Amino acid sequence: MGVAYSVGEVDHLYTFFVQWSPDIYTKGAEKQGFFVVENDRLAVIDNPLHKKSIPKTLEIITAKDQKRRQSRCNSEDEEPEDLLPELRDPSQILQEQHLERLVAHLPARTQGYPWRLAYSTAVHGTSLRTLYRNMASIDRPVLLVIKDMENQVFGAFSSHPFRVSRGCYGTGETFLYSFSPEFKRFSWTGENSYFVKGFMDSLQLGGGGGSFGLWLGADLCRGSSYTCHTFHNQPLSAHHDFAVRELEVWTFE
Repeated sequence: MGVAYSVGEVDHLYTFFVQWSPDIYTKGAEKQGFFVVENDRLAVIDNPLHKKSIPKTLEIITAKDQKRRQSRCNSEDEEPEDLLPELRDPSQILQEQHLERLVAHLPARTQGYPWRLAYSTAVHGTSLRTLYRNMASIDRPVLLVIKDMENQVFGAFSSHPFRVSRGCYGTGETFLYSFSPEFKRFSWTGENSYFVKGFMDSLQLGGGGGSFGLWLGADLCRGSSYTCHTFHNQPLSAHHDFAVRELEVWTFE
């Protein structure tokens, strides 16, 4: 007589086999370098007492994200365009070459999700207040994309949605980037944690040394970019001060 398993039990078995026998149940025999847990156990793992028992070299991910990673690994032989994210809404800025470079540098927890347009100056008007309002119900990372009047494309990935805040927020996942003209990513240096700071009249990303990596005004029509300690970035635009042609914020769902 055969043994019947529920979907939940199968998920547990799959996670167990992939975690402990990756050479059999995944392509290649390389060590995975991450620790798989179920969603309802993340709160327990977050406890400092439990974190001490997990090697610092291991990344904690959910079983759902593990399956998404495995799916991506099995797609190695697919054409590049097959790995591009699905855009649920049209973009006035992003083209295929932008998507190819950006998706390769986004954190694993965003991979495999369709992209949804949470805010666009073309759709919602030029208002930082509206941008904040559109972010209010979002609890996922966001991607800021800007095209200036010289058609240069640049922006930032934020580990948290943009909001008004008393202090800085975000994590080391946050980074600045530019296609001006070749793609460059500016990651966290570890020198400070001035990732994102939201005011009603401005949005700031990166700081230290008396300047911001990226600054946007209340009307989202003007901004500036300077080298900062948080990211050690080059100015993202051709000039320190720039005028915005289009601005979009994307989220992953």
